[in-house]
Amino acid sequence: MKRLFIVIVIAALAWSVYWFVGATSSRNAFEAWFDARRAEGWVAEYNDFSLAGFPNRFDATWRGLAVADPESGIAVDMPVFQLLALSYRPTHVIAVAPQDVHFATPRNKYDLESDRLRASLRLRPGTALEVERAVLEGEALQLSGAETAAMADLHLAMQRTGETSYRFGLEARDVTPPLDTLRNLLGDTALPAEMQFARLDAQATFDRPWDRSALDSARPQPTQLRLDEVSAEWGVMSLRAMGVLDIDDRGRASGEIDLQATNWQRMLDIVRESEALSENAVRMLAGALSMAAESSGNPDRIDIGLTLRDGQVFLGFIPLGPAPLLRLR
Repeated sequence: MKRLFIVIVIAALAWSVYWFVGATSSRNAFEAWFDARRAEGWVAEYNDFSLAGFPNRFDATWRGLAVADPESGIAVDMPVFQLLALSYRPTHVIAVAPQDVHFATPRNKYDLESDRLRASLRLRPGTALEVERAVLEGEALQLSGAETAAMADLHLAMQRTGETSYRFGLEARDVTPPLDTLRNLLGDTALPAEMQFARLDAQATFDRPWDRSALDSARPQPTQLRLDEVSAEWGVMSLRAMGVLDIDDRGRASGEIDLQATNWQRMLDIVRESEALSENAVRMLAGALSMAAESSGNPDRIDIGLTLRDGQVFLGFIPLGPAPLLRLR
């Protein structure tokens, strides 16, 4: 019995030493990160920092946190922010955001309110801290500021599948897009205020792994994107897409995307009323889509292939406009 008691005491002391060493190392690492960001010209400030959770957790809490990256022009301000980890599994971190987050882009300032917003991050052990898996979940998200938007639920996941390749999944429900942006893109065309859902299942390859340097310095850039499923339901309109795109070092994509759309006539009306294409291009597009609908056997559905090359999007020989640049700032 005496020996058992001694073993228990030694184990408890050893675990206590482990926790305090780990807590000290974590505190030093956090402080070093903030110091390095300030040296690079960032705003990286907080009113108070604490690290608690003995004996089984490392719970880091910042109050009055303000971080701003001068290169991207993105700034975040949170009254409280937490990183939580089990002391015996420090490479699995849970980030908890407050119900009210203030952030700014180079153009505008926004407030993001939510009932719940948190992320889970699994890292590969080592100094680089490469991301193995990440999950972001949000409920009752409300964006206000220069524009307003909302969604009932958001699930975003990323899982490493190779040295520099990752699988991404996204599902959002009851989405209310920014109305001003929609009007700028589509004119005054009447659309339902709420999108029933949007879904993404994709594989992406980057020029280097996602690790701690992705936040400290430049972001990894995509070199290939495989769309296994892109789908959305918006009012009576339904959209599905899949394909593979190769991306050059300027962010220009080339490849083929197979597109399936239901109630495509409504989409064509939106394109026409938004004046995104010339009237001549719209007429050619309408003819091509009509033939595609006839060949599908369903006049309300089309199955077509879009080609991306030289920074442009084409439907057959019909140019539809510039393709978006796939570059991460």
